[in-house]
Amino acid sequence: MVLELHVWGPAFSLPSIEAQCLATIAYFSLAVPKDAWVLVASSDPSVSPTCELPALRNGSTWVSRFRNIVDYLRQYSNGEWDLDAGLSGLQRADNIGFSSFVESRAHALVDLSLYVTSQNYYNQTSPAYGSILQWPNQWILPPKIHAAAKARTDHLGLSSLDLQAIEDQRQREHSAAVAAGQIPPNFIRRPRDTVTSLLGKTSQQNQFRLDALTGELFEPLEEILGDKVYLLTGENEGPSSLDCLAVGYLSLALVPELSFSWLRDAMKSKAPRLTVYTERMRQQCYGLGAEVSHAYTPTPNSGSSLPWRAPERARLTTLGNTLFNVLADNTPILKDIRAQDRLRVAAESPDSGLSEPDSRKLSALAKGQKKDILVNIAYAVGGIAALIGYMTYEGFFSAEIGDEYEEDDEFEPMPDIEPDSLQVQNMLAGL
Repeated sequence: MVLELHVWGPAFSLPSIEAQCLATIAYFSLAVPKDAWVLVASSDPSVSPTCELPALRNGSTWVSRFRNIVDYLRQYSNGEWDLDAGLSGLQRADNIGFSSFVESRAHALVDLSLYVTSQNYYNQTSPAYGSILQWPNQWILPPKIHAAAKARTDHLGLSSLDLQAIEDQRQREHSAAVAAGQIPPNFIRRPRDTVTSLLGKTSQQNQFRLDALTGELFEPLEEILGDKVYLLTGENEGPSSLDCLAVGYLSLALVPELSFSWLRDAMKSKAPRLTVYTERMRQQCYGLGAEVSHAYTPTPNSGSSLPWRAPERARLTTLGNTLFNVLADNTPILKDIRAQDRLRVAAESPDSGLSEPDSRKLSALAKGQKKDILVNIAYAVGGIAALIGYMTYEGFFSAEIGDEYEEDDEFEPMPDIEPDSLQVQNMLAGL
């Protein structure tokens, strides 16, 4: 059976816009025979039960995340597709440690470069997502990915790279000052800051922090590489899974042509050997370049060295589920319930990385918070029902109906009847 590797689609002349997907593609291209797998740019996390990409499908079995897929391939092939099989004990330990280092440091820098830096996101990253996503995901997913990247890097103190957020904050502060009467009327109107002026204000304060962050990633990797062909091994030993992970992240730092290319400039200046290594590994794993047409209309003579297969068109049920999920995630109470369900599933997953006691505690916490939400809803519904029942018992509704009836039902007086002369005579005779 042919393995299916589902990933985010191509962007920036790379076969995927996401680093973990690029790392997994690199591993497949180096370890798995070309006729044993196909590459599918589904660009939709919902295709996988875990709602994550990259995702490997083998019949009814799904495996997601780079490290889990590598472990599955090792077991599935009985060690034949294991790039780390020849590593020594010390090299295996270095492989684990350096992999964690690359993921933690490089992921944050890629987030800052492609998503937090507003010129890059609005000019390059967002249009790239628009070219690989189907409706309605092209309007739903990019803002969610953008917001998640900003949240992951908020602790780094570089939110000033997001010029739109700066301008929005300035407008809020200005409006609050006007409402409080702190600004004279003749100073209320002021020109909107331009991108150039905002860049001038933030470039100096960002530069020192960015120099420190890029140095913490590139300089150690430059030293680890040294004069070797690969990060851990020489030419005769071949690449390891660490090389696949590194080329996935470093390609997104080096290759994209961005409006504000501070990450690529830092890599070229601080790690020239690492730059040459990344370009060589990129060509070895991905070929000369990847286009969107390679993924969605693959042909035998497309020029791509990767085994692309066109993704299936979205079904009506899939579109309906997507719209329902968006609506549910934006409904206040339902949003909280779904968040607790996702937290519980993540805690109970064997891939959570948590110890068994921590997993149980987090799962119990999620269940308890969900129960509290449901109890509060039950109290609110019960209170409203009791109020309606009390008002009905006291006759509020019947009194209102009676009042309306009295106001609307006006009795007309009996018309005056003039008696005829015979009736008058009989009446007089009786008297």
